[in-house]
Formats: sequence, C-alpha cells, structure tokens
Amino acid sequence: MSNTSPDWPEPIVRVQSLSERCIDSIPDRYIKPPTHRPVSASTSTSTSDANIPVIDFGDFLGTDPDARKLVLQKVAEACNDWGFFQVVNHGVRPELMDKARETWREFFHLPMELKQKYANSPKTYEGYGSRLGVEKGAILDWSDYYFLHYLPLSLKDYNKWPSLPLSCREVFDEYGREVVKLGGRLLKALSINLGLEEDFLQNAFGGEDIGACLRVNFYPKCPRPELTLGLSSHSDPGGMTMLLPDDQVAGLQVRRGEEWITVKPARHAFIVNIGDQIQVISNAKYKSVEHRVIVNSDKERVSLAFFYNPKSDIPIQPAKELVTPDTPSLYPPMTFDEYRLFIRTRGPRGKSQVDSLKSPR
Repeated sequence: MSNTSPDWPEPIVRVQSLSERCIDSIPDRYIKPPTHRPVSASTSTSTSDANIPVIDFGDFLGTDPDARKLVLQKVAEACNDWGFFQVVNHGVRPELMDKARETWREFFHLPMELKQKYANSPKTYEGYGSRLGVEKGAILDWSDYYFLHYLPLSLKDYNKWPSLPLSCREVFDEYGREVVKLGGRLLKALSINLGLEEDFLQNAFGGEDIGACLRVNFYPKCPRPELTLGLSSHSDPGGMTMLLPDDQVAGLQVRRGEEWITVKPARHAFIVNIGDQIQVISNAKYKSVEHRVIVNSDKERVSLAFFYNPKSDIPIQPAKELVTPDTPSLYPPMTFDEYRLFIRTRGPRGKSQVDSLKSPR
C-alpha cells in the first residue's frame, strides 16, 4: 500500500516484536514517569471489589414501560456516577462478538511482512499502527493497533482493511452494522435521560450521517508491566465508545476519584462510555471519564473499541435546552474534525484536552 502522507517523526517499532525479544526489561521509550505507572505512591490502583455497573438492556427494547423506565434509571445513574457502564442483552449476537475478536487476534499473529502492508500514517491513523500523537521523543504505550473507518461511506475503504484472515472483511462489516444499531439505541436512552427528545443526540450527531470507526487494540505480553501502560490515561474524544473487551484478560482501568478501578468484564457485554462530544452537548451534565489500560506479563490482550461519533463537520455545542442563566454554556462550538486536529498533535493527555476548551467565565 502506498503511503503519500507525512511520516511519523521517528521510525516505527512494533511492540509485538519488542515483546518477542525483551526478556526482563523494556526500552526506556516505554517507561512511564513514576506518577503515571500502574502502581505508585500518588496513584493507587484499587484492589477493591468495585466494578462499573452491568445493565440488562433487553427491557429497553421491550414493551413493558415500567421495565423500560428502570433501565433508563440505571443508565442515568451509571452516566452520573461513573461515565461508564456495561450492557448485556444488547441485541448483538454473542457468536458475532466472539468471531470479530478472534478474527482480529488472528490478524495480529500473521507474519509481520503481511501486516506491514497496512502500516498507517499520522494523517488519518487508518491501518496498522503502534503510536498515537506525533510528538518527537514522546514516551510510548505498550500496544499495537489497527484503526479503520466504518462510516461515513465516503471514508470506508476496503483496500485499507486487512484481506487476511479470509472472510475477515465480511465479519468486520457485519459487526460494524450491528454495533452501529446498538449505538443508535444507546443514544436514545441518553437523550431521554438528559430530558431531551429521544432523537436529539442522534440528530446532533448528524442523523443517519454519523461517523463511526474501529480501533482494535493489541497488547502484547510485557516483561515489566509495572513500568508502562498499554494505553495512557485519556478521555475518548468522540461521542460514545462501545468496547468489546478481551474475555480472558482484564486490563481496562477507569478513574474514580483518586483510585483506578480495574473493570471486570461481564460475559458478552459491551463496555460503554461517554466521550468528550457528549460532555459538550450535555453541557457537562454527563462527563467523559479518564481511563487507561494496564498490561500483563503472562498474557496478550485484544479489545475492539467502536467509536460512535458526530459527523465530522457539524459544529458541536451545548444543547440550547440545557443552557440556562444558572447553567450557562461551558463550551464554544467546534466541529469534531477541529477537535481531532487539536488533540492529535499531543496524544493521550488525561482530561486536559476537553477541559481546556471551556469558555472563560
């Protein structure tokens, strides 16, 4: 595949290849500052039994109004308390979820020369990658990934999707279709809970003309997991994320106060979280939440993050219905394209990206 985009600031090293040859140490480029490591004096990793809420979403799709109301209440509480929740009975077939994850795992175990054909660039990030942000000399995360566009159709380019394993494109296509449907159902629930018309968020995102993309994360084994992270602390820049986690290995951590809670995935659940764009539209009634990924010395990990985003050129701003003299607008209008360019230069930076947008008071 030809690459006419600007190059990365430094040669790309695949973390998977590092994992295969690093026995008891990792390169300095992956060692986080002490305060950012998984266990340190100032950021204790929780060992409690706390877990993000698990919500049976089936009743939201049913005909019993009381049962539907209870689901909405649980979603509202999760959005207010955590910014994260898990959904089961969500309408996506379990077999399809398993097939999508395992097909991607097979891709990452293909010979390197086959994967390298899909090497990405910082212009779009689409393809096979190993770093986020273009800051020269940045400390890197212990992960490789594959990023691809699903919607709008004008950006969907099968040539940038892997052709191996066989049938993978058909699997990814069906998976994308079903998760997009789930995204629409979840947006309805969020809209209702914000006191808005049920199609408000969908329309604010562009109606049927939304953006959707997939980032498949591959976290190889790491000989020194206490020194690095698979993905640094960040909030998701888009609208809403539906994550299919690894069903064997936990790794996602969600910030709750001063603690990091390691999420315990429910079987065949999607982990859903609020992105920066919904924080803006809700005028910070719902907030995106910092999260990160820890790595493992014994096991690799694969997860699929599906991002349900606004159309890239629509100005996103607080809903007028949520702006009052007591709750003035916190954010100026900004398109998702403008926001992505704003954050891309720096890579993951906790919550500082969206917080820096707030209008001066």
